[in-house]
Amino acid sequence: MAAEEEKEFYLRYYVGHKGKFGHEFLEFEFRPDGKLRYANNSNYKNDTMIRKEVFLTPAVLKECKRIVSESEIMKEDDTKWPEPDRVGRQEIEIVMGDDHISFTTSKIGSLVDVNGSHDPEGLRIFYYLVQDLKCLVFSLISLHFKIKPI
Repeated sequence: MAAEEEKEFYLRYYVGHKGKFGHEFLEFEFRPDGKLRYANNSNYKNDTMIRKEVFLTPAVLKECKRIVSESEIMKEDDTKWPEPDRVGRQEIEIVMGDDHISFTTSKIGSLVDVNGSHDPEGLRIFYYLVQDLKCLVFSLISLHFKIKPI
């Protein structure tokens, strides 16, 4: 096993807000033991919380690590990013080997918000990383938990 694969890896992402439908959020976590935990809480039209857990293969974890590593998010700093506000907050925590980051910012509606920030390059890296991670997580969840099997 290569040294990169042996490094500890942990990732947690959260986005949410508290509004007229209560605390609504999306959260996922890649744990060092290979477990992916996913939660989506929306009270809109009395919807219920969705919770899913699945164990991932080493190849899938390796791909997640590659996405994070190639994004270069570990080199960023969130001090100039917009503070969380009434619209909501986003949090990301990543441990890769000896490196550990924990960033917090407001919800990002679009790239217009990114380009208008005090650190557009750093926030753009965060924005695209989150998009990539969400796509990966949604793909894994939908592949594992088929609603209508064929």
